[in-house]
Amino acid sequence: LETLSLRIERHVENAQATAAWLEKHPQVEKVNYASLPSSKWNALAKKYAPKGSGSVLSFEIKGGIESGKKFVEALNLFSHVANIGDVRSLVIHPASTTHSQLSPEEQLTAGVTPGLIRLSLGLENINDIKADLEVGFAAAK
Repeated sequence: LETLSLRIERHVENAQATAAWLEKHPQVEKVNYASLPSSKWNALAKKYAPKGSGSVLSFEIKGGIESGKKFVEALNLFSHVANIGDVRSLVIHPASTTHSQLSPEEQLTAGVTPGLIRLSLGLENINDIKADLEVGFAAAK
């Protein structure tokens, strides 16, 4: 508990940096993170979460479900689990895991697109996070 505020700051810093980096990546169609200036939720994020909108974000990888699976399977630093808020960075591809029992139409109704990737950013060095994500992008091509 004594270091909670420091850990939360690092989670949020990593999420903000990762979201901004992903937004510029050529294999990314869209990034969902309220603290990004491009987010339709940015004004609310600034008002209610002025220090950053948390450590969880999602993005849409180009190439759909197969690219999403390959991306996640190639990562080494990120743990492939459905949890959030760990000190380790976590990743999940909902279409092939948590929502795989749903039809494609039901997934879309739930907001789960074929290439949706959810990240929960941990405390690792931001350069290590980006390097691992690049491994995933290379595998997804």
